Amino acid sequence: MSTDKGTHPPAHPGRRRFITGLSAVAVAAALPGCGTAEDSTSRSRSRMAPAPTSSAPRQRSRPLFLGTYTSVDGGGSGIGLATYDERTGRITGAGVVEGVADPSYLAVHPSGNTLYAVNERETGSVTAVRLVENGTPEVLGSRPTGGAAPCHLSVHPSGRWLLSADYGSGTLAVHPVEASGALGGRTDKVNHDSPPPGPGQEGPHAHQIVTSPDGRHVLAVDLGTDTVYTYRLDTEAGTLEEVSRATVRAGAGPRHLAFHPSGRYAYLANELDNTVQVCAYDRATGRLRPAAPQPTGTGSGTNYPAQPVVTADGRYAYLANRGHNSLTRYAVEAGGSRLRLLDTVPVGGDFPRHIALSPSGGLLFAANQRSSTVTVFHIDRRTGELRSAGAAFTSPVAVCALPL
Repeated sequence: MSTDKGTHPPAHPGRRRFITGLSAVAVAAALPGCGTAEDSTSRSRSRMAPAPTSSAPRQRSRPLFLGTYTSVDGGGSGIGLATYDERTGRITGAGVVEGVADPSYLAVHPSGNTLYAVNERETGSVTAVRLVENGTPEVLGSRPTGGAAPCHLSVHPSGRWLLSADYGSGTLAVHPVEASGALGGRTDKVNHDSPPPGPGQEGPHAHQIVTSPDGRHVLAVDLGTDTVYTYRLDTEAGTLEEVSRATVRAGAGPRHLAFHPSGRYAYLANELDNTVQVCAYDRATGRLRPAAPQPTGTGSGTNYPAQPVVTADGRYAYLANRGHNSLTRYAVEAGGSRLRLLDTVPVGGDFPRHIALSPSGGLLFAANQRSSTVTVFHIDRRTGELRSAGAAFTSPVAVCALPL
């Protein structure tokens, strides 16, 4: 464990171009009403569009939150608010939570009462937003991660801890979650200072941090060191202790993983060598054992796999392919230990950075960064086939779609 800040990232597809020159930009300048002090709890109101009125039968709508970059040309001004129809998949815009800087990844508290966003800037931070039923979301404040360019976060199943990964510095941070949903001061920071960076990498690049389905371990995927680290979280002190690590082949560039519902296997997307790997997970020790790399079905062209997801019944897995602009469908076989490539379908946008399944399992959402759109697909429960739900929804520099 180290508290070193680490090195800055090299060029990275679709992410790092906006970081250049931002090191002198204070977080407070991007978060009106929020200071940079550890105890900042200032609040900022969001701008909401009026609810649409219609004499048509009421649709079964659910909330959808959209992440973006605010510091690039054509970017957003905060967290996008929308709703989606569970039957048709149609998205309707509902405003913006203003004053949240570069909220490129989002996660919700298990209670559903609070939304969390990374602030992917050179001086990294994380922001909490209170969600009020039929009301206006309220920014509760932000806390520094102590690292650079946080790109992923998740809430521990206990609801008591927020975990975040800093891509730029290759660090992880832990923040306590207060009863109100606001964040307390950081309780731990971990630096991935070994093994050495992979080919073409200048340092570690923590890209994801998630809790295993059994709640026993926290796993962090690092693209720069070609390693998935397993930690044990002390749920009283809020500190991480490394218990094992799994290193994939040099230069693979692991980005994100998704667990099978059984909790015995995880599927790892390797961004730089365009592969996926089935990983056996030992629940007792937290050890991850990657199997041989598999193709993404995108051929020999340039492609950067991004986000894998698995259906709740564990029968199908999907993978977002940036570059190829497609979604790969896999059949999950042998109790989760095998992926069988079925097909790829066009995503209907450019550079699908993130995909997510609706809680009902009937829809798949894709946030397409370069086309500034969100596309939606119906999922055939029997075959896993994807069918477009219609025209894309326009959202500035869409890099994350979180349906609730």
